[in-house]
Amino acid sequence: MNPSSTKVLFVCLGNICRSPLAEAIFRKKIKDKGLEDYIITDSCGTANYHVGDSPDPRTIKNAMQNGVAINHLGRQLHHHDLVHFDLILAMDESNLRNIHRLPNASQHSHKIKLMRSYDVYADTMEVPDPYYGTEQDFQQVFEILERSTENLLAAIQERFNS
Repeated sequence: MNPSSTKVLFVCLGNICRSPLAEAIFRKKIKDKGLEDYIITDSCGTANYHVGDSPDPRTIKNAMQNGVAINHLGRQLHHHDLVHFDLILAMDESNLRNIHRLPNASQHSHKIKLMRSYDVYADTMEVPDPYYGTEQDFQQVFEILERSTENLLAAIQERFNS
């Protein structure tokens, strides 16, 4: 794998809670390790509900409380994303199915996975959607994404060294 071409896309439904938080956490990890020139990350939603919107204020607040800055505007997944990105990580089964519905998905199925496939403590493969939940639900999602992105980064770095 060419490190300069590693591009990771995080995908949820509306791109205002889980996926922009995953992107922000991962971006911070990349920066902290000095890998900004080697790993590119973005996020999007399978639905068009929040195109152009900032992340949910509760997501921004939770990220800030955990020392992570979010700088993102919502966008919708496009079939070109499957060509452009090396790894597409869905937050849950519903969004995974939506990604697989794109016309070119069968050509890129090897790079489409669930986010929690990188969470060694996962009791389920889904990152729960905190949208209708409490601050505690947003913190739970943060902790899941923190673990998952740490393992994701380790897996990418291992490929760099191969």
